[in-house]
Amino acid sequence: MIMLDAVTVRSGGFELRDVRFAVPTGSYGVLMGRTGSGKSTVLEAICGLRPVAAGTIRLGNRDVTRLPAAARDIGYVPQDRVLFSHMSVGRQIALPLEVRRWPRDTILPRVVEVAVLLGIEPLLTRHPAGLSGGEAQRVALARALVFRPEVLLLDEPLTGLDEATRAGACDVLADVHRSTGVTVLHVTHDSRESRRLAEVCFVIENGAVARRDAALAAGAMS
Repeated sequence: MIMLDAVTVRSGGFELRDVRFAVPTGSYGVLMGRTGSGKSTVLEAICGLRPVAAGTIRLGNRDVTRLPAAARDIGYVPQDRVLFSHMSVGRQIALPLEVRRWPRDTILPRVVEVAVLLGIEPLLTRHPAGLSGGEAQRVALARALVFRPEVLLLDEPLTGLDEATRAGACDVLADVHRSTGVTVLHVTHDSRESRRLAEVCFVIENGAVARRDAALAAGAMS
């Protein structure tokens, strides 16, 4: 579960007040809103990358409001994916396991397992410069999933992909969710993503978050 209760968060001169919503455990949630509405600010608050001025953030049974980002164990794919140019794909995916000090003999099998799940096993020895947009997106997703987080946050994960790649990436996200059972919050302004993926849908309008039927939310954003 991802739950925000009366959360206030600020970003420069921008402020969101009394944000309240919940994504049930194991559900695929989509948070929609126009550019500049505060969608990414909400994700950063959940991740611990932006301090909360008031209210409570809970992940499962834990109150994480004041925990540092590293202690929240969230899988996070930012808009720019942040792949390291000097690292192979395999090393990029392994990095979260190394940071968490997984036993060495368990790291490679887990990297291969998640690479197979995402259809990128042939890319493990390559470097980011040679990847397409869709391939880079899958690598970033693999890195976010490899340590088996209970919560996955996706910030405009399909931005910049062409139509054919976007459709395939939506299928990948749906398959990953079905296979892992991870609780997802996916931020987008694209109504097609909401219609395809959302089990629960929320919309930010005028600084407030409201739950909507995915089809109605998609119509409001078009």
